[in-house]
Amino acid sequence: MNYRSSFALGAAVVGVLLTSAFGTLAGAAEATTDKELGDADLYFPPRSGAWETVEPETVGWSKEAIEEALLYAGEQRSTGVVILYRGRILAERYWQVERDPKDKLDRLGKMTAGRTALGQSIEDVASAQKSVASFLVGVAEGKGLVDLESPASRYLEKGWSKATPEQEAEIKVRHLISMATGLAGNHTYRGPAGSIWMYNTPVYSQIVNVLAAASGMTVDQYTAKWLTEPAGMTDSRWAPRPWIGDAPQGNTIGFVTSARDLARFGLLVLAGGSWDGRDVLGNPDYLERALAPSQQINPSYGFLWWLNGQDTVTRGRNSTEAHKGPLIRTAPPDLAAAQGALGRKCYVVPSLDLVVTRLGDQPPDKAFNDELWKRLSRGAP
Repeated sequence: MNYRSSFALGAAVVGVLLTSAFGTLAGAAEATTDKELGDADLYFPPRSGAWETVEPETVGWSKEAIEEALLYAGEQRSTGVVILYRGRILAERYWQVERDPKDKLDRLGKMTAGRTALGQSIEDVASAQKSVASFLVGVAEGKGLVDLESPASRYLEKGWSKATPEQEAEIKVRHLISMATGLAGNHTYRGPAGSIWMYNTPVYSQIVNVLAAASGMTVDQYTAKWLTEPAGMTDSRWAPRPWIGDAPQGNTIGFVTSARDLARFGLLVLAGGSWDGRDVLGNPDYLERALAPSQQINPSYGFLWWLNGQDTVTRGRNSTEAHKGPLIRTAPPDLAAAQGALGRKCYVVPSLDLVVTRLGDQPPDKAFNDELWKRLSRGAP
């Protein structure tokens, strides 16, 4: 079953006039009316040229409430926000963000990788790239190149971890993409695979090498072939992270993209892995598995996706402590999120046919997720 069709679809969603901090954005088509939109299926923007828009009034949302959400995003050091409804642009806003004098590491500067043809920021999306990797795993599984139930050592050299050979053999590919390997960040053994959930970027990043070994391609090659080219993500690529130092490949390279390209990725997921009639994922039930609890220790985590609507959530780097309540209390329970450092976001909400992306610097408000969705939800019909 298509991921999107597995939820009751909402009839309306957020919107606002297509403007930016610099005026109306070039490359936007005239807005589609409600009558024209009707019950049509998802719209997929062309690889180049105008991207269709839709006005908020025609889909029953409060323009004022959505504007309030965008103003809040701007106050929270966002460089760009894109909101799609059924693939059409409801809102798009960009800001110029000055360096934060308190951030001696200049993380936003280091993670900015250029500009699009329209002048918008291209940024390393940090751990939001995990959800991109999840999609690529799904493609590889669908092609029969990767078995999620096989030991990771089938694709990696034995001794890739610091566990004993017997302990390492119990770590499956599935454990890599559910943060349940039982390894610490330095690859040492902490417990049996599947018995511990810990947000563990150094260990997860071995999945990049698994896919390379399974496909016989480099990360650039399989990402282009399996994702960015089919979805028209022309501003997206992998780039080195020289500030990381010596670490597994998946951590020393970052997926860089624009707010629009990240929205294309979200739309591809919303569409169940198909793009304008082309089955890109080639794996009918993968997204249903990826966007469901991957284990019961932290039910708010799927296959490298954060999930809303669960009873508990475990947050934070290397954290194992669960907290009561969902990921985002003010958002629809079926929301799935790709999330990264400095507040990188790609939210996918099937019940609303909605995709929201956000790039920028670290939001000053630690409750950014809840506060943004509180404002978005006020605009609901």
